[in-house]
Amino acid sequence: MTGAICISVLFHFNATISAQELTAQAVVDSIDRGREFLVKQQNEDGSWPTRGGSHVVGVSCLALMAIINSGMTAEDEPVQRGLKYLRSLRPPEPRGTYQTGLMIMALAAAKDGKRDHTLIQSLVLQLENSQVKTGPDAGGWGYGPGMAIGGGGSADRSNSQYAVLALRDAVHAGVPVSISTWKLIKQYWSTQQSADGGWGYQSKVGASRGSMTVAGIATMVIVNSMLGDELEINPDGTPNCCVNQDDDESIERAIRWMAEHFSVGSNPGVNSWLLYYLYGLERAGRLSGTRFFGKHDWYREGAAFLTERQSVRDGSWKGAGQESDPVLGTSFVLLFLSKGLAPVLINKLEYNSDAQANQKPDTLPNWNHHQNDILNLTDALSGRPDWPKLLTWQTVNLDLAIQGAGVSVLRQAPVLFISGQDHPEFDEKEVAHLKQYVEQGGFIFAVDNCNGAGFDRGFRELIKKMYPQGEVQLKRLTAEHPVFRCEYLLDAESVELYGVDVGCRTSIIYCPDDLACLWDKWMRFPSKDRSVKATSMITRAIRIGSNVIAYATGREPPNKLDQEELANKEGMQNQIERGFLQIAKIRHTGTWDAAPRALGNLLKALNQKAGMIASTKTPSLPASDPNLMQYPLIYMHGRSQFSLSKSEQANIRQALENGAVLFADACCGSQPFDQSFRQMIREMFPTRELKRIPIDHPLFSEQTGYDVRRVRRRQMEVDDVNQPLKAQTVVVEPLLEGIEIDGHLAVIYSKYDISCALEQQASVACAGYVPQDAVNLALNIVRYALLQDIAFKNKVQGIKVD
Repeated sequence: MTGAICISVLFHFNATISAQELTAQAVVDSIDRGREFLVKQQNEDGSWPTRGGSHVVGVSCLALMAIINSGMTAEDEPVQRGLKYLRSLRPPEPRGTYQTGLMIMALAAAKDGKRDHTLIQSLVLQLENSQVKTGPDAGGWGYGPGMAIGGGGSADRSNSQYAVLALRDAVHAGVPVSISTWKLIKQYWSTQQSADGGWGYQSKVGASRGSMTVAGIATMVIVNSMLGDELEINPDGTPNCCVNQDDDESIERAIRWMAEHFSVGSNPGVNSWLLYYLYGLERAGRLSGTRFFGKHDWYREGAAFLTERQSVRDGSWKGAGQESDPVLGTSFVLLFLSKGLAPVLINKLEYNSDAQANQKPDTLPNWNHHQNDILNLTDALSGRPDWPKLLTWQTVNLDLAIQGAGVSVLRQAPVLFISGQDHPEFDEKEVAHLKQYVEQGGFIFAVDNCNGAGFDRGFRELIKKMYPQGEVQLKRLTAEHPVFRCEYLLDAESVELYGVDVGCRTSIIYCPDDLACLWDKWMRFPSKDRSVKATSMITRAIRIGSNVIAYATGREPPNKLDQEELANKEGMQNQIERGFLQIAKIRHTGTWDAAPRALGNLLKALNQKAGMIASTKTPSLPASDPNLMQYPLIYMHGRSQFSLSKSEQANIRQALENGAVLFADACCGSQPFDQSFRQMIREMFPTRELKRIPIDHPLFSEQTGYDVRRVRRRQMEVDDVNQPLKAQTVVVEPLLEGIEIDGHLAVIYSKYDISCALEQQASVACAGYVPQDAVNLALNIVRYALLQDIAFKNKVQGIKVD
């Protein structure tokens, strides 16, 4: 009876989530219900109903965009019907700026090949022609009834932002927009920004509003990116990467206004159009790379506010006034929730430097020489085959991170980007945080700007400060490294990359060439006036950046709200105490510690789920150590060939015969380790063989912990050195092999990676289980071993367990 009570307490997994904690799954569930509501409301002709029957085209476009961004594609029947309706429209539809802009956005969002190219072109021409060309509102748009050819006239920020959004989407769909249109847009928004940094509805006189200020932030980011196509060209036809640039403070001023007036429960400055404002807030935050307005996490606060207010009855949302139309309200909310949840791929690090004190006013800071570099690299990867269709990025301030939540702020993205021209200055605390970020599974990608000798020297010094004992070094990566094949096939001789190997992979990569300048000039569809040489250089730089990011993330960046289950917890007890679970790691002649934090992370996950039953201090013992007998679970892994002596094998075998379980895996599916492990098992158990553990074994069921009978595993499709790496994630039965002694599994082995996934360090070239499934598999193995240990001890002592 005592044994039964121990098991019950020991293995109670606390699945309760506090009411205040917002999870990605809660948001996804809310999105699914909202999408289901919109699909049910769609009319037979593909349109959506509106209150009073007005603005049907505009609302139908918003609803179509909402269901596409929340998971549907052009192959789904509701999307097909919506597109058919839009394609059936004839003049005078769509009417005015709003509906014309929204129709462009909806057609572009569908990504239905080139089918709508001509239609989008004609709509773009209407927008360009209706832009106000003269007078104080030049560069803006008004309601535009009839879409009269532009000249003088009045404009407002609301119509203007939807025209800008539409023109951006048109460019991304391959439809050109004239440079003169973009220049007028910039003139309109920059000259009409209010003195307080915000924007009002019209002119500079009216009070600033939240909805118009977020519109201004998004517009200025877009227009600066579009005008980046105007290159400074050197005499040899190459882009001049380091021409002096002034810092456009309009965006920063607007972000400061939002920080001072932030709200998700009201539209700052005006008591209306809340849901419209929140959709604009999503665009401003996502496009500008802003996670926090002041101290406010705009997405987390907005998503929490909205999910609490979703209709329990039908999954819709309603606002006040015109937003009381549930189709309109639900469309705005779904666009906020779904687009805002996009994975954050890269954090761009804001830091201090030696040159900061002497920096001239209105010039770009050292960390941000190329303002659109990460914006464009992220945009280039969005929607590529095997990548999420929408990716985002953000800026993180290292000082504020240290003052706040520390490393967890850096871990909001799998990649941390550091660049500069001058010497970067990192103090001891900052160095420690960067090192901890890497050790917790993060990846640093650094690029030297403008051939800056100061940054090159400073970054190399940073590596030495992070690893002062010289345990790792920055080395030139050779052609065998998978980074040269992760997305595109690159020539390692001409692509100069340096790396630092930490744990399972190269966790820091540095490029001394100014890739960021060329990313800054990238456009999905560049101007025809761009030189062939410049285009070639920019394309090459995007490919190098894409390869590094693919290597770092495995093309599987987490959603914004996904919790880092394997993150360190402050104050976690690291002392072995009587009664605490202890697991030993075996030292061997190969790379026995290839994933040094895997076991500790696993034990932390066990503590989080089962309530502090394990010490996170993981002793490493030689295979000959007699103390192996004290441990119920013995762990080993590696990436290279190894061997054990006969006496070492005998010691492990004795531990297994005394009830212990050996848990092992080949890091990233390493064949040399796999071959050595199988040879070791043959020598230890000449009359037994490793056999696949059947899927109906309790090890894989909820009886032991989690139902892991179906798991996600990354496997290589193409592994030819002359071809880019091609991997896919498949849903399969787990492949674990084992050896039984006296009716229980004494050896549990995975030839596919588990350890590197536990470190959150599995790259695209790593054959193994995805992190969450690796955690669940490993937790089941630990629980199984403990159950066997209890059963073995009770058997020896003659105790019957009910």
